Amino acid sequence: MNTIFRKSVLSVAGLAFAGGVFAGPIAAHANPVDAKPVAVAVQSAAPKPQGDQSHIALNDEQTANVKAIIAATKKAGLPERAAVISIATSLQESKLENLGHLGDMNDHDSLGLFQQRPSSGWGTPEQITDPEYSTTAFLKGLKQVDGWQDMPLTDAAQTVQVSAYPDAYAQWEQQATDLVGQYWNS
Repeated sequence: MNTIFRKSVLSVAGLAFAGGVFAGPIAAHANPVDAKPVAVAVQSAAPKPQGDQSHIALNDEQTANVKAIIAATKKAGLPERAAVISIATSLQESKLENLGHLGDMNDHDSLGLFQQRPSSGWGTPEQITDPEYSTTAFLKGLKQVDGWQDMPLTDAAQTVQVSAYPDAYAQWEQQATDLVGQYWNS
């Protein structure tokens, strides 16, 4: 549970207890027929994107890859936050393009949407360049990160990807959030 949410819950609980201590004696003399239940709602705010945000216009292939990432996330039974982290990661790694071998421009043997490496055990080149497989592989790694749901996106992504540029994922959080909002229910 993140610190802000925990403090909010504890604050509401403390106020409810204090209200009961002070209002209890007064309420004991009230007519119970007139009493109405009061509900207190506590909402946690969605994580705010960190730092300056980047944005790119997407073509049809990139949009199809967004939809494939969302479909794989749903199939894995994970929430929207997992799709946001996955899409932001793919935006950083490949700009949502399913990249094959790029020759000298390639980072080692990195392939696909997430620039996963066969030599690092992510799968075969054919598997890694399959959007559903590569997303599922990324999500499998994400699920192994304790507290990924509440940590900053860039920390969650970096723990799975182990990138030379660990803070680079953060710049894509707003666009990834917008894309999930747009396509999650379609």
